[in-house]
Amino acid sequence: MNTNLSMNNIVDWTTTSDLVGNVKVDQVGVLDRVSSLATRSIKRESKLDALEKIVSMCDLTTLEGEDTEGKIIQMSSKAISPDPSDDNVPSAAAVCVYPALVSTAKKIVKDSNVKVASVSSYFPSGQAPIESKISDTQFAIDEGADEIDIVINRKAFFEGDYKKVYEEIKALKDVCGEIHLKTILEIGELKTYENIKKASVIALCAGSDFIKTSTGKISNGSSREACLIMARTVREFESYGYGMRGIKVAGGIRDAKDAIRYLVIINEELGGSWLSADYFRFGASSLLDDVLKQIKKLKTNAYQSSYYFPRG
Repeated sequence: MNTNLSMNNIVDWTTTSDLVGNVKVDQVGVLDRVSSLATRSIKRESKLDALEKIVSMCDLTTLEGEDTEGKIIQMSSKAISPDPSDDNVPSAAAVCVYPALVSTAKKIVKDSNVKVASVSSYFPSGQAPIESKISDTQFAIDEGADEIDIVINRKAFFEGDYKKVYEEIKALKDVCGEIHLKTILEIGELKTYENIKKASVIALCAGSDFIKTSTGKISNGSSREACLIMARTVREFESYGYGMRGIKVAGGIRDAKDAIRYLVIINEELGGSWLSADYFRFGASSLLDDVLKQIKKLKTNAYQSSYYFPRG
């Protein structure tokens, strides 16, 4: 075990600061690698396995002001059985909801393998005092959340106060304890590759179990380039002896073809050990329906309309 790692899997600030200070990203190399991996083809047999794996990695998500208990019940039921006509299609990994609707989702999925994730820390802006973020997170946990998705303090990040970003994530991880903490970087606001890597390093060192691309509330929510940078940061983190951490991509991934390209990146950069819901997730709304259509086509040689599948 690395001596800079605490019992809560948190790297001390001095080490974190040194790692952030040494961040460099080869932009041309990233673009070339992503372009190269996009040309990889998958055989028909492997494609079905990949599609079913994507289903098992999906966090079905609704984070709207119009969310109701009925909508959450419907989505949670779909997460348990994405295609009731095919028992070989696995359950989704989780449903992701606002804290006030955690208990509703929990009642539906309690006898299944589907987890309930809740956003917190004043999602999506994160513009609140740390005391309020802690209270928001504790409420979600008390309601039964299995996982917590927070947002980094972008104000502090852009002001160069990286220690504040680190301390807030660390404080929220302390609240979560054994509950998985997914930290949203909001790459569309970070913009540069170096910022994405710096935020990834800070989030991982502060105890995040996953780093996540986006809230899904802005354009440019996810990109394969960002995923590559995050994957390489996770790989470096593991090589330092700090353990395996996960990645969640969310925002703008709407079809199976694009999702498979993300799987290729994870497999090539991190290896097969990361190809499970324990270490890789898709934040999905419309993605799942397209993946289910592609599965049905491979099995029956016929496309099904979107309305064939139960609505989430």
